[in-house]
Amino acid sequence: MGKTIVTAGKGGTGKTTIAALLINLLAKKGTVLAVDADPSTNLNMALGMPLENTIGQVREDMAVAVKKGTYDDSMPKPDYIEMMVMESLVESEKIDLLAMGRPEGPGCYCAANNMLRVSLDRLGKNYDYVVIDSEAGMEHVSRQTTRDVDILLIVSDPTVRGIVAAGRMKPLIKEMRTHVGQIWLIVNRINGEFPDGIMKAINENDLDMLASIPADPNLAAFEINGEPSINLPDDSPLQLSISEIVNKLGLN
Repeated sequence: MGKTIVTAGKGGTGKTTIAALLINLLAKKGTVLAVDADPSTNLNMALGMPLENTIGQVREDMAVAVKKGTYDDSMPKPDYIEMMVMESLVESEKIDLLAMGRPEGPGCYCAANNMLRVSLDRLGKNYDYVVIDSEAGMEHVSRQTTRDVDILLIVSDPTVRGIVAAGRMKPLIKEMRTHVGQIWLIVNRINGEFPDGIMKAINENDLDMLASIPADPNLAAFEINGEPSINLPDDSPLQLSISEIVNKLGLN
């Protein structure tokens, strides 16, 4: 079974850009299933891939059909869910993408969610890597997959508030039924020297720093023009840092 890697962090930290660059680099080493679990759903833009449907819409469509009595019982529900998941898959040569879309709401169809988890886990076994770009909290990852997480990368900006928020995720992880192996902190968008106050906050919050990434002067133009982040120059700070991260994690 391949490795499952999750990127997490509050909005504005550059988490999705880091996830996209990681996915793109790992795709040079094997097959990757990219899962966009952030409701903002923009990993596809960072990867330069189209997106027509989300798993959230599959879930909602099935819930509505069952409620209205219009669901066709000639196909077992697990088979239907698996078929729709496959239809929602955006495929390319080395990277396939699934977008989770809207989060589960109070009226969610729990049976469909359970089937969805099984289907996603079965699908993930076909890849060398599964990379999940999550939102700030980790609790929804355990709701959407039963897969163990091999590596969790928490991305923070270089502020004490950001580091404290990252530190608060560790107790959440212990409450999840999903097993998490390595947990690392990435501090992104460093301007100049690494601030002493940030390192103090990292130590106080019992976080292990994997990498600090310099602010990338190339990124602003890419974001303004909507160009995929994976097209950043090979010698850009972000690209070089992601390559270093992959080496440190032994994902060669």
